Amino acid sequence: MSDDAFEAAYGRPAELAWHAPGRVNIIGEHTDYNDGFALPAALPLGVTAQVAARDDGVVQASSVQDDDAVTVPIEDLAPGSVQGWAGYVVGVIWAFREAGHHMPGLDIVVDGSVPIGSGLSSSAALECAVAGAVDDLFGLGSTPADLITVARRAENDYVGVPTGALDQSASVLCREAEALFIDFRSMDTRRVPLDLDGAGLRLLVIDTQARHQLADGEYAKRRAECARAAELLGVPMLRDIDDDELAGALERLTDPVLRRRARHIVTENARTLQTVQVLEGQGDPRAIGTLLLASHISLRDDFEVSCRELDLAVSTAMDTGAHGARMTGGGFGGSAIALVDDTDTDAVTDAVQGAFAEAQLTAPVIFAMQPARGAHRCDA
Repeated sequence: MSDDAFEAAYGRPAELAWHAPGRVNIIGEHTDYNDGFALPAALPLGVTAQVAARDDGVVQASSVQDDDAVTVPIEDLAPGSVQGWAGYVVGVIWAFREAGHHMPGLDIVVDGSVPIGSGLSSSAALECAVAGAVDDLFGLGSTPADLITVARRAENDYVGVPTGALDQSASVLCREAEALFIDFRSMDTRRVPLDLDGAGLRLLVIDTQARHQLADGEYAKRRAECARAAELLGVPMLRDIDDDELAGALERLTDPVLRRRARHIVTENARTLQTVQVLEGQGDPRAIGTLLLASHISLRDDFEVSCRELDLAVSTAMDTGAHGARMTGGGFGGSAIALVDDTDTDAVTDAVQGAFAEAQLTAPVIFAMQPARGAHRCDA
């Protein structure tokens, strides 16, 4: 983003800018709020936030993608008081204040390239870009963990979307040619090699254009079902059920819906650990393909968060030579990923586009990616 957008909005140059990426989750879906494991990687797409300080206690926010600008006194910010994209922006300011930081006022312009509603975490990219820029602008000295907490509070407590910390963690901590293994109980992380380019591979991201909305209640419903299953099994979280204990645990759950939810979480945690073991061991990412597909089947059948478009993208990619494919993100629409040989990128892309056309579905947006860099300061 050039400085022109900021000057056009506020008649002065920005003082600094931060960029934060969206994320694609390689594996480990809906495990974060179950104290489980996940393996995200950063996208080459993201959000850039330009900022400059004010001294009047007012925050002004505008977006290159949206004509609706927001001006609000910071002291008036309260959960839900600003709606839409700007809620994620001012929610970060609110979260910093809640953490005890003085906010003298600021102007913000955001510019994003992550498709909204694609399941690629445009909201976390927005929150983390703003959090990094605000921290830098006012010299707050936040650690990466602090930035993740502020961004998550903006989403959970200000906007009211009950997500876990996966998206913000990935946006802040990821690095190029690596995935990020996250243990959501301890919040320990470690970087796992994922040099797709060196292996002659690409990760196709297939934005199905089926727009999801996590705030519509389905996400919260799944979360409540997992909590109820854990309660009935007498464990703090479904993370506490090991894969070899699953059969006995399922026998104790009489509700078939709760059985399915528990089975997904337990097996998804096991698949995530296996994926990390493969990547840190033999190193060839092709070997994780069967785990990706098994994850999709579990999300489709046991967690019931897939949809027609996601299933079509996955099945078509597999039929055209992908090593593995799965839906990624919260589900109910959004995106799928497919691990393909570099030489098969065009063939898989054409096949998926053709399948959508034949099914008379909106054409998907497909791009090939390599794991990218996490949140960082960039030129204003």
